[in-house]
Amino acid sequence: MMNLTLKHLRYFEALARHGHFGRAADACAISQPALSMQIKELEQELGCNLFERSARQVRLTQFGEQFAPRVRGILRSVDELEDLARTSQDRLLGRLRIGVIPTVAPYLLPAIIRRLTQVSAGLDLHIRESLTQKLLQELAEGRIDTALVALPVSEPSLTEVALFAETFVLVRHADDAGKPVPNRETLREMRLLLLEEGHCFRDQALSFCNLQTAQPRELLDGSSLSTLVQMVGAGIGLTLIPEMAVAVETRSAAVSVANFAAPQPSRTIGMVWRKSSPLAKQLLQISEVVREAAAELRASHGAGRIGA
Repeated sequence: MMNLTLKHLRYFEALARHGHFGRAADACAISQPALSMQIKELEQELGCNLFERSARQVRLTQFGEQFAPRVRGILRSVDELEDLARTSQDRLLGRLRIGVIPTVAPYLLPAIIRRLTQVSAGLDLHIRESLTQKLLQELAEGRIDTALVALPVSEPSLTEVALFAETFVLVRHADDAGKPVPNRETLREMRLLLLEEGHCFRDQALSFCNLQTAQPRELLDGSSLSTLVQMVGAGIGLTLIPEMAVAVETRSAAVSVANFAAPQPSRTIGMVWRKSSPLAKQLLQISEVVREAAAELRASHGAGRIGA
C-alpha cells in the first residue's frame, strides 16, 4: 500500500499551481530543498514522475495532469470536513477565505473587516484580491470559501446572493465640470479610458456604451481605477468608475464627477459560494455583514446610492 500523506498532496498542489519550486515553497512556508524532497518522496511512492523539471520552469507530466484534479478534489473534501466541524459551533470562528474583485476591494474591504472582527473576534480572515474568473476558479477548487463579485456569474454549482446595487459615474477633467453629460452614443466617439482585459467592470462599461470592440486610438487601457482617474486628471480622456470608488479615487485628481441621465449604468455586487459548502449558513450571515458594510460606506459618503 502506498504511504501518501496530506502533506505530500498539499505540496504537490502548490507546486502544480505555481509551476516554480521557490514560489511553491514560499506558499507552503517551507524551504525549497524540503519541498523538493517531499515531491521526490511522492513520486517514489507513486512510481511515476509528476513534473518535468528545467532550469526555469516546472511542468506537469501527462500523469501529473491526470493526478492534479484528483488531488484537488481530495484536499477540497478535507477542507470541507474542517468546515463541517466549525459549523457545529454555529458561530463565525476559525479561518475564512474571502476573494474580492479589484473594483470593490479597496473601497469596501475596510468596512467589511471592521464589522466582521466586531461580530467574531476569533475569525481568522484571509483576503484574496483577483479578477472574477480567477476567483471563480479558486472557489471551485476550494482555495477560497466565498467571493465578492459582480453578478450574475451563472455558475450552476454556486449560490449567488445579491447584496447591493450601485451606479457608474462619469469622470472628466475638472475644466469640464458643468458641461452637458454625454449620452452613450456621444460617449462612443470620445477618448474613453477603461480597465484592461479581464476586468468585468470593463465589460460592463463597454456594454453601456454599446461597444463590442474597441479601436486602440479611441480606448486606452489601465490596470486600476486609480490609474484611469489620474490619466483623466492629466487631460488624456474620460472614464467611468463605480460610485463606491468616487471618494477615494477623486480626492487627489483634477477631475469632476457627473451622473448619467436615466437609465444609468449600474452593477449588482453579491457573494457567491459553493452549494456544497458546509459553511453555507455562516456565509449567509456574513453576506448580511457585507450588506451592512456597504450601507455604512454609503452613509459615510453622504451622497450617491450604494446600497440597494
